[in-house]
Amino acid sequence: MIDTILALNVGSSSLKFALFSVAGDGWPSLLLRGGVEELATSPRLEMRGADGTPLEDVVWEGSRDIDAILPPLLSAIETKVKDARLVAVGHRVVHGGHDMSEPQLVTADLLAVLDGLVPLAPLHEAQNISPIRTLSRLRPEFAQVACFDTAFHGTMPQLATRLALPRDYEAAGVRRYGFHGLSYEYISRRLEEVSPPLSKGRVIAAHLGNGASLCALLNGRSIETTMGFSALDGLVMGTRPGTLDPGVLLHLLQQKGMTVAQVEDLLYRRSGLLGVSGNMASDMRVLLASTHAHAREAIDLFVYRCACQIGSLATALNGLDGIVFTAGIGEHSPVIRKSVCERLQWLGVTIDEDANSSNAPLISTKASSVEVRIVPTDEEAMIAYHTRARLQDLQAAPSNTIKNAPLP
Repeated sequence: MIDTILALNVGSSSLKFALFSVAGDGWPSLLLRGGVEELATSPRLEMRGADGTPLEDVVWEGSRDIDAILPPLLSAIETKVKDARLVAVGHRVVHGGHDMSEPQLVTADLLAVLDGLVPLAPLHEAQNISPIRTLSRLRPEFAQVACFDTAFHGTMPQLATRLALPRDYEAAGVRRYGFHGLSYEYISRRLEEVSPPLSKGRVIAAHLGNGASLCALLNGRSIETTMGFSALDGLVMGTRPGTLDPGVLLHLLQQKGMTVAQVEDLLYRRSGLLGVSGNMASDMRVLLASTHAHAREAIDLFVYRCACQIGSLATALNGLDGIVFTAGIGEHSPVIRKSVCERLQWLGVTIDEDANSSNAPLISTKASSVEVRIVPTDEEAMIAYHTRARLQDLQAAPSNTIKNAPLP
């Protein structure tokens, strides 16, 4: 019987998952992975083996939330892996506040803390927490571990976390946190394997997807990032605007008479690439395939803001040794990578056209003073890595030192 860990990466309308073996050292061994898309319409479950072999492709009728998906999902996973026993579930939790500097075994006390953080990440936090409670009812024998997207940025200097507001607000938690930390932690660790010298240098990792951000890494540690207090900040994203003058919000509330709920909907769901393209699409692939002027403008703004903020982070690093592209757009869009890098020629960035077009691991030329790489991210592997570590802690600790009260 193989003991396994399920990594759950829950989004606002979809989820990704992967199953790993507990055994061994280093990166956990992948058994299968997949996802469920279109929860709000007709959820589609796709699952494939570690070698990419399709294992499942099924559409469920009618909209379902994440909690309703979990029972059939667990059943499907356990059916596909013979002689496997699921012993733990690791969860991506977007916000851990300023206290959660490492993954935590889920307890009732921890859940109470996370409930209090929901207002700081309204689009994600509640969706991350709900499956934890559901699984505690469905499978109370599972250990569950919360892995925080904010934790990796705990190494940022205080100057980088501060907002220019009265200090009372900072004491109440109004500060810059940073997100996509599980992705950046994975990239940092993978760089140690694929380019050891670069992993010790000054690197900007570009997590470019529907949600997008940059992280300045110095010797593998986060010292600055583009997302701040919330996941709205920084780069232009699929439906989020990125950096925005706060005066715009005051104008919308005071002059346009919008409610807080309407502004929230605008910022999280109707802006970014979707808004600039005239509601054409939030998907970069669709925009790149379009000849419409609004699509081109959305792409140009995405590239412009990305290049500008890379320049800003290079200042925070006092120079630049490398750029790493990752996530959906970063890993798969030669056009966007080329466009961003062309704007960074002043930094000494030059890329090999053929290497970039073929999504090669190294896309910079030998003459480039900045090493440019593509490193596929794997947040689920990072979740499993941390979950296994917490399991080992749990097994090694005296039983009376672990508070794991029933979850509410």
